Amino acid sequence: MRKIPLLLLAAITACAPVAPSNAPAPIDEEHPRLEWGMVLHGGAGVTPTSYTAAELPLMQATFQSALRAGHAILERGGSSLDAVEAAVRILEDDSLFNAGRGAVFTNDSINELDAAIMEGHTYRAGAVAGLHRVKNPITLARAVMERSKHVMMIGDGAERFAAENGIELVDPSWFRTERRMRSLRRAIEDERRAANPGGTAVVPDPTLRFGTVGAVALDKQGRLAAATTTGGMTNKRYGRVGDVPIIGAGTYASPTCAVSATGDGEYFIRWSIAHSICARTELAGMTLASAADTVIMHILEATGGEGGIISLDSRGHVAMPFNAEGMTRGYVGPDGRLWMKMFR
Repeated sequence: MRKIPLLLLAAITACAPVAPSNAPAPIDEEHPRLEWGMVLHGGAGVTPTSYTAAELPLMQATFQSALRAGHAILERGGSSLDAVEAAVRILEDDSLFNAGRGAVFTNDSINELDAAIMEGHTYRAGAVAGLHRVKNPITLARAVMERSKHVMMIGDGAERFAAENGIELVDPSWFRTERRMRSLRRAIEDERRAANPGGTAVVPDPTLRFGTVGAVALDKQGRLAAATTTGGMTNKRYGRVGDVPIIGAGTYASPTCAVSATGDGEYFIRWSIAHSICARTELAGMTLASAADTVIMHILEATGGEGGIISLDSRGHVAMPFNAEGMTRGYVGPDGRLWMKMFR
């Protein structure tokens, strides 16, 4: 092939069309700015094999329905608190998410559910853990926040409070699915094989450790809220509670920042991940994107943890960093356009 003389190449380059200087900058869809809106996640740790060909469109449809539900509330001037609860309830009712119906199993073959909700401008928060019969844990978490003098309730006491306050209870069988039971059997078998020194090496399945859903929202009044709910970790033991219901670890909202997390809960608890992101924006003057990336891509990753977060600040900036293979995430703003992505 003939080479183009350098002088000719320079002339061609000089004559190439150049975008006008006043052209709008390309939109960064991973870090948009919304006048008002909602950001949603369906859990970190998702892989290309997490859903079958039949399940994937059903999961996506439910996720989009949750975004639309939150948008509808915000569009008519409703509160960010109402929006995140409504969106999360939809995901809790779908067995393809690890929250509510379809939650993962503990080692004892039961479902234990955790949830938390927080209102940024008042710092009010409610959390619940170790539930077996509450159909929508996020609604009970809100009731704890609004109808009690406490922040967190657990187990039988939380369910007694639910009954006294008219929160819907269901038979524990409501949460059970064969899909999650297969995951438990696989986790137990992997654990048995890993404990055998002469056995075949076991590659950890990230879908057994992760799985949570959550939402953050900014309403037309400039108020932020966050909500997170989960079935926890497959094969967990002894009443284990993760980061989700711990305010500041997996869920946090202030007047200027809201975060919902998903991933290795123990790491999120140790480093107070959700609060740490907001503190960096409020006290250190970092941008939301910089604060979120620093905490997830450096602190969490450097200490061996995996997962991700969705976040929103009072000026509408969005950040959704994660260091797992995938994280189902999406958002919607004033124009009603739904954005959703699972991988990078």
